[in-house]
Amino acid sequence: MKEMYPKNGRVILHVDMNSFYASVEMAYDPTLKGKPVAIAGNVEERRGIIVTCSYEARKFGVKTTMPLWEAKKLCPQLIVKPPNFDRYRAASMGMFEILRHYTHLVEPVSIDEGYMDITDSFEFGSPIEIAQSIQKRILEQLDLPCSIGIAPNKFLAKTASDMKKPMGITILRKRDIPAKLWPLNTNEMHGVGKKTSEKLKTIGIHTIGELAKANDIQLKTLLGINGTRLKERANGIDQRPVDPEAIEEFKSIGNSTTLPRDVTNQQELFHVLESLAETVSVRLKRKNVLATTVGITIRFKDRKTITRSKKTANPIGSKDELALFAKELFLKNWNGDPVRLLGITGYDLIEHDHAYKQLDLFSFEKEAKKEPLLKTISTLREKYGKTIIENAGSHQVDPNHKIGTATSFNKDFLRSLPVTNEED
Repeated sequence: MKEMYPKNGRVILHVDMNSFYASVEMAYDPTLKGKPVAIAGNVEERRGIIVTCSYEARKFGVKTTMPLWEAKKLCPQLIVKPPNFDRYRAASMGMFEILRHYTHLVEPVSIDEGYMDITDSFEFGSPIEIAQSIQKRILEQLDLPCSIGIAPNKFLAKTASDMKKPMGITILRKRDIPAKLWPLNTNEMHGVGKKTSEKLKTIGIHTIGELAKANDIQLKTLLGINGTRLKERANGIDQRPVDPEAIEEFKSIGNSTTLPRDVTNQQELFHVLESLAETVSVRLKRKNVLATTVGITIRFKDRKTITRSKKTANPIGSKDELALFAKELFLKNWNGDPVRLLGITGYDLIEHDHAYKQLDLFSFEKEAKKEPLLKTISTLREKYGKTIIENAGSHQVDPNHKIGTATSFNKDFLRSLPVTNEED
């Protein structure tokens, strides 16, 4: 069996659950199987937004982020269920427990997908046999379907898992790239969004094959370091290891400032918190992560310092969200004494593209409305290419007029962006 594994390379699996939330609901209530099912908030109201839907619903044209009224117009028999995130988390934990039976090298990247390095797992069979075993066990034990990509690296494994859904197993080798990937348009490549694809067209690059053969200097001028990385991906090159600790390495991003004088005016202190929230928000965006816990630091005139933190209901990262949360914490813990230093820190960070919200779905609608290109998001979600949309804030730099110390980290996740004015 060991002969079926490469002597020098790696064997990576990407396991992607199919229509996860809807599938979990079907597993919980088997009468829903084979029917068009959607998960949405405000089920009784027209303003609800579709979070995800079954493949049966997709046949009618129902898509993620579609308004509920439009989905029902396309599919009058659509069964709409409110989200149950405790149920989804339990299913996710069960899925990853199965994956870890085959190897300890399992890297969760979201609630419903993860990478596995099975290079040393030959005792369980050939790569295809392991994939079949995983798929069968997840289906039998959890009653959930999944698609699996088998490849020598993470990029190709992710690409392979997208090729056949639902319940697909696809092998993608480097020698398959010219025939299977290069003829495709660049916007069909994992990691390339609509805007990047349009930029590539300006230098005559329309297909993945043209990207693979593009001029390095031209690409770097157009897209920066990401251009070089995309060319490597187009040629099937991806050196990223499967890292079980990758998510846990993200600890905190914060900023604090010593005030020029002791301050007791609440509005003045609120302005300082807003300024700090803006700085932290910029850094979170540049790292492409969100905070699931927010903490504040208050140092009083007598130098007594307190830190308080609280878990957020949903992952947050915007200036307004951080400022609001920080102000609430501040008011609960400020005794009215003069303040000399304030700080805000985001903890327990998770990658933005894979953050899942414990939605009351009203918040999901607000998030959806913030996006100017719902069609792009819909296409994104349909293809599970969760990293193809980048927030413009991810390319911002810290406002240089801010003064203070920062707590952060210097390891970028799936992206190499410059780190400035930050320390571990």
